[in-house]
Amino acid sequence: MNQQDQNIRALALAVINVEKQAVEALTEQVNEQFVKACHLMLSCKGRVVVTGMGKSGHIAGKIAATLASTGTPAFFVHPGEASHGDLGMITGQDVVLALSNSGETSEVVTILPIIKRLGVPLIAMTGNPESTLAKLSAAHLNVAVQQEACPLGLAPTASTTAALVMGDALAVSLLETRGFTRDDFALSHPGGSLGKRLLMRVDDLMHRGDEVPAVSQDAWVCDVLLEMTGKKLGMTAVVDVSRKVAGIFTDGDLRRMLEKGQDVHNTRITEVMTSPCAMISEEILAAEAMQIMQQKKINALLVVDERQRLVGALNMHDLLRAGIV
Repeated sequence: MNQQDQNIRALALAVINVEKQAVEALTEQVNEQFVKACHLMLSCKGRVVVTGMGKSGHIAGKIAATLASTGTPAFFVHPGEASHGDLGMITGQDVVLALSNSGETSEVVTILPIIKRLGVPLIAMTGNPESTLAKLSAAHLNVAVQQEACPLGLAPTASTTAALVMGDALAVSLLETRGFTRDDFALSHPGGSLGKRLLMRVDDLMHRGDEVPAVSQDAWVCDVLLEMTGKKLGMTAVVDVSRKVAGIFTDGDLRRMLEKGQDVHNTRITEVMTSPCAMISEEILAAEAMQIMQQKKINALLVVDERQRLVGALNMHDLLRAGIV
């Protein structure tokens, strides 16, 4: 590594160290004001309206999105646009969370009298407890930093990181206090891999009907192999006359059988099948099925009803194609 590369690395590490110290200092600011801010949001019958200008505005937008996705209805309002009509979005049942590192951002300060006239509780997040915004707030979250990571001391860096972390602390504290669950989270995240992991059930993915390989308990292994080859799931269920599962026979079972020198033409499936075997309900989450497979180190599961009768089959490839893994 040449001198220039070493300098680049040193600069990056210095930035990380400054921002690390800024985040660590926040622990002292999780105080009665923080708790009061949480209570104001918990008692809000409307929405949390988050606002901020410039870089603080970008952080405010992210905080609003995090709140909204974790059980606290919230949205972002640009303070400049608020002075030109968007204040109509704020109702008397809302709470306003305003971000400004200086606490004197003109676009934010300008709309404070209107917020006060509406009787809307104001939560301020600033780096200056003596600022106009802080003094007019019902609760003040102090996110002051000793220095910015920018060597010029100009670009918001450590200060925006501190504000972002404080916003996350609010969101998660509210989430836990509300008793917000994984199912609640899934309802607001139906798209993408996250939604699939949280919402998709075994019933949505499993093979059913004629697609499910199944043989009777008196079948010869040679006949079982034809069933497995035809259905292409790498296994077959072994069932009794009522379709109740007696066991499973997999590619792994076949390998172990051949290693022992057993004859596929003269061996009944009940002699070499795995019994008891792992079975699941079609109503459980696909992500849970994946965890079962990983814990048991298997690649397929039989899906059964409440009487343990075969209704379907699921393998790891199904989970991979659905984006669950």
